[in-house]
Amino acid sequence: MTKTILPLAVSAGLLVLGTLAVKADHADRHMSVWKSPSCGCCEAWTDIARAHGFDVTVTNTDELTPIKRAAKVPAAMEGCHTARIDGYVIEGHVPMDAIDRLLAERPALAGLSAPGMPMGSPGMGDDPDARYDVYGFGGEGGPTVYQAVGAR
Repeated sequence: MTKTILPLAVSAGLLVLGTLAVKADHADRHMSVWKSPSCGCCEAWTDIARAHGFDVTVTNTDELTPIKRAAKVPAAMEGCHTARIDGYVIEGHVPMDAIDRLLAERPALAGLSAPGMPMGSPGMGDDPDARYDVYGFGGEGGPTVYQAVGAR
């Protein structure tokens, strides 16, 4: 009888570990976004994030400044919406591949920003010929270019 119970106990343990692994994987794909209720480009960005496989929760608010301050987004790095994902801040129209890279590499940054509203960025026309920089902020020193988008 012991031989039968042991494999069941081991199987149950693996089932629990498998469930935790799925939840952990899901956790780093969950994104919370704060945006203006009337901002169409922010809505387009969240749609792109969902299509890319992120689980997005949106909070519409006209009071974005306190959200940005709480997230410690430098004034020069502000975009039109703020997101949080797996401990990082995503500010503005950051491309999905930059977010994927951030989550894979896990650098010592507070987050990424595409300051302002770069034309051609996701949600802003998504122009494949667009040229703009994505900055990492909250690390040592000031913001630095994390990813250059488009040919230079």
